[in-house]
Amino acid sequence: MSERQIWAPWRLAYIFGEKEEGCIFCNRLARNDDESDMILHRGQHSFVILNAYPYVNGHLMIVPNLHTGDPEQLSDEALLEMSVLLKRCLAALRLAIHPHGFNIGWNIGRFAGAGVEDHVHEHVVPRWAGDTNFMPVLAGVSVLPEMLAETYRTLKAVF
Repeated sequence: MSERQIWAPWRLAYIFGEKEEGCIFCNRLARNDDESDMILHRGQHSFVILNAYPYVNGHLMIVPNLHTGDPEQLSDEALLEMSVLLKRCLAALRLAIHPHGFNIGWNIGRFAGAGVEDHVHEHVVPRWAGDTNFMPVLAGVSVLPEMLAETYRTLKAVF
């Protein structure tokens, strides 16, 4: 199978942007500005937040309140609440933006693709027939965050 490429240049802000001090999830949980922090719901053990650098519109994350990179450290109550919130997220996304399907998953550890290694979270990614911004978990597919012409110009300037 030949490699296919998907262009996602808006993710450059995440890749090259300044990284904040501490845990991005714990920082948002501690603040009380849910609209600015894009927190949609706070539960007793977890919360729902929009991904600031989404693969598609409506890309949500369900995040446990406990700061851990290991889901085995989460209580049964936290895992149950996250499952209930998953149902709520799916219903809300269906109602609001009418996706045709979903990708749902956890990336645990850097080698599994976790962008935030030390605080596990669950991705909920709406999908539509014919969309092209799917996550790079499919064999032989990579997401390139910049158009080749832009990469060329950037490299050409330093040669």
